[in-house]
Amino acid sequence: MPLTVNAGLEHSDQPYAIATHHPPPDHTHKLAATMPLPLSSASKIASYAIHPTEPPAYFLAIEHGQAIHRINLINAWGPAIGTGTRVLELGCGQGTCTQALAEAVSSPSPSNAGHITAIDPASPDYGAPFTLSQAQSHLTAGPIGPLITFHRADPVAFLNAIPAGTEPQWDVAVLAHCMWYFPSAKTLDEILFALRGRVARVCLAEWALHATEPAASAHVLTALARATFEAHRSGSTENIQTLMSPREMKEAALRAGWKIESEGIVVPEAELSDGFWETRTVMSEKFSEDVEREVADDRVKAVLRSARDSVIAAAGGVKKVRSMDVWVANLVPE
Repeated sequence: MPLTVNAGLEHSDQPYAIATHHPPPDHTHKLAATMPLPLSSASKIASYAIHPTEPPAYFLAIEHGQAIHRINLINAWGPAIGTGTRVLELGCGQGTCTQALAEAVSSPSPSNAGHITAIDPASPDYGAPFTLSQAQSHLTAGPIGPLITFHRADPVAFLNAIPAGTEPQWDVAVLAHCMWYFPSAKTLDEILFALRGRVARVCLAEWALHATEPAASAHVLTALARATFEAHRSGSTENIQTLMSPREMKEAALRAGWKIESEGIVVPEAELSDGFWETRTVMSEKFSEDVEREVADDRVKAVLRSARDSVIAAAGGVKKVRSMDVWVANLVPE
């Protein structure tokens, strides 16, 4: 049983409350229980993000929750990321994790600071209420701008353009909450293969399909419903395209020549709204209408209608849907 990190310490700079377990006889090890990036830095990190001129209180609360979560992920990866680290972030999106990574690698002395090379293939006009281009441009124009270089590129093509055998330009690659966006599970294999010899380690974070908090069970059911629907349609831009469990991702790592140095579970804090947002889309009438219009197989339609019913039932029994657990891991070459 892997290490569990209790991330419900939003207003403390004390180390994580950790429930440790004897790992099974495989590659599972305890993650470091240190906190290189204090939770008190969440407000500062959140301030880097683009926001309306006079943002409402709920908007600032959302950004604060996102910052807390990224701090928890960075700290769960242990000493892999800190002052001076050169990070390659794949699937950076608008830069929610990028800004936390930049804070983690920063230094009062610019010569000792690290750098984030952030890659995403999405269109510049993707996203709302701010586009990918707007959000990234805002970060590069701000106080952490010198620590970040954004590239719009396919991750595999970007990596393969680097001549084999050259000195690695980065200490660590980060893939955080981006793997379910991939068009297929094969994409993860290709990225992990391309990373070999180009970084010393890889840090992964993705939803775990497990809910420690009962109020997060609806998020798990939502992910299964959404992924099933997406597997029977094309051209969608939904957040969940290809659902992969931690076991699937670990097997991909092993196939690509990586081993699991450490892994664990982060239980998201109540502030993180991703589970609520995603669940709301499956509970909507639009989900039912899209299923009826885009799915031809009556059996698949029945499964998706029933899956939606299960989400509604699970969400109806809680005050607010929480986000499911997150699997985190450190990979090193075999």
